[in-house]
Amino acid sequence: VARTIAENAKEPKIVVEKSTIPVRTAEAIRSVFEAYDKSLNHQVLSNPEFLAEGTAVSDLEDPDRVLIGGEQTPEGLKAIETLASIYQTWVPDDRIIRTNLWSSELSKLVANAFLAQRVSSINSISALCEKTEADVGEVARAIGADSRIGPKFLKASIGFGGSCFEKDILNLVYLCEHFGLPEVAQYWESVLKINDWQKRRFADQVVDAFFNTINDKVISVLGFAFKKDTNDTRKSPAIDICKRLLEERATLNIYDPKVESEKIFKDLEIQEGNPDINICSNSIETFKNANAVIILTEWDEFKEINFEEAFAVMKKPAWIFDGRNILDHQKLKDIGFEVRAIGKSI
Repeated sequence: VARTIAENAKEPKIVVEKSTIPVRTAEAIRSVFEAYDKSLNHQVLSNPEFLAEGTAVSDLEDPDRVLIGGEQTPEGLKAIETLASIYQTWVPDDRIIRTNLWSSELSKLVANAFLAQRVSSINSISALCEKTEADVGEVARAIGADSRIGPKFLKASIGFGGSCFEKDILNLVYLCEHFGLPEVAQYWESVLKINDWQKRRFADQVVDAFFNTINDKVISVLGFAFKKDTNDTRKSPAIDICKRLLEERATLNIYDPKVESEKIFKDLEIQEGNPDINICSNSIETFKNANAVIILTEWDEFKEINFEEAFAVMKKPAWIFDGRNILDHQKLKDIGFEVRAIGKSI
């Protein structure tokens, strides 16, 4: 892209990085420009996006902050203000943060790393809660009430997914190793290790509930996307969990409101038509003759399921494993389900 711009530009341009890229990419772009024509003095700005899937439009309309990084030269500072003037048409100026190029590029990686770290932190505590009869929801509420900590990203689950968190943490780990900071690299790598462990731990709980064998057991899988309100399955925890259950020779009835069946088969690396996987058109279909239900995505419609009807068509004992803590667990127990949930000793 930089070469294409350099070949065609006849006057100075402001080039804006929007994607999440390795730190110091701007330097590489600038070196390409200078190799073609140093006199044009193109300016490179870093303006990373902080949009979350499912809320991207509202995140754009009402952002927590807009980050613009550029060279700290008269030309660079002028370029920063030129871009800032566009955002000022709807974003208050006090939310527009101006930094140098490298701070802006690194801030995007660090923001995602910190969010992922909070998820892994509360998930590590969820395991301790299950052993000590504490409730991870109550613990999260108690610590989140501290203004220094805050309540966001403290919901225990089967782990984080999506295209950004793992990629950006690995990028950060690489940078730390490259610059001779192995201890820092190991710290951030541990965030990923906890996330992988949480997925394995959840899958193993399903296997353990059936006396360490789920051969020929039918599992109702509710949700496959990495988060609700999206059909994105990139790095979805559901993939690893389903693969683990398939390795143990379970049959999976899978339903997700938005994810196409072709994508599910592709993610699980299984040919369509495999008898071990049934893609269902609604949640009710997944329950017939199922031994267990596992909640892998926090879709709102799963909260409205008539679990009395589900219980009636499932094999007994009927289990529910709530990987998102979105259901009324006491009500499920009253119906007759055996219930396990993340971070709760039910």
